[in-house]
Amino acid sequence: MKKTAALAALSFVGLLDIASAETVPDPNAAEAKRIVKEFFTNLKAELQAAMEKGGPVQAIAVCKDRAPAIAREMSDKTGWDVGRTSLKLRNPATNAPDDWERQVLLKFEERKAVGEDVEAMAFAEVVETEGGKRYRFMKAIPTAELCTICHGEAIAAEIAAALDESYPEDQARGFKIGDIRGAFTLAKPL
Repeated sequence: MKKTAALAALSFVGLLDIASAETVPDPNAAEAKRIVKEFFTNLKAELQAAMEKGGPVQAIAVCKDRAPAIAREMSDKTGWDVGRTSLKLRNPATNAPDDWERQVLLKFEERKAVGEDVEAMAFAEVVETEGGKRYRFMKAIPTAELCTICHGEAIAAEIAAALDESYPEDQARGFKIGDIRGAFTLAKPL
């Protein structure tokens, strides 16, 4: 009863909250989760290879160049619009949240504040747009220990200098393990 009341209090009115809708199979949510998993797996593999080859400075190039490329590849392959966004952006010019994404990210923060596990946090909704109905999905990205090398509170000088050079408007620092780093964001027409 307590969990149900907490989830109801955190949900937008009339929206589908993936965490509380597990009794109703949603093929779009299942497909979105598979896409997120593949995106994350591909990005993680490239980041790990870069870290092994040249350390965190090399990994910055992967995040800057390959993460957007992987998102485009996933979009082309699946027919979904695939990307990442955050409330604290590394590159505001390329992945700033739209109004819907910003509201979901803020709700994620509220859900985290009442103890919900960031790892399992997701949200989906059918929205009406000028172009028709779209299915939108977001999956929170928790900050892991490895993330803090480039996104944490104490970033080594060499890494900070490389970040400053690659991302002059960087806001994506100061994260702690378990924080919401951002979210994968997906959308497709219905």
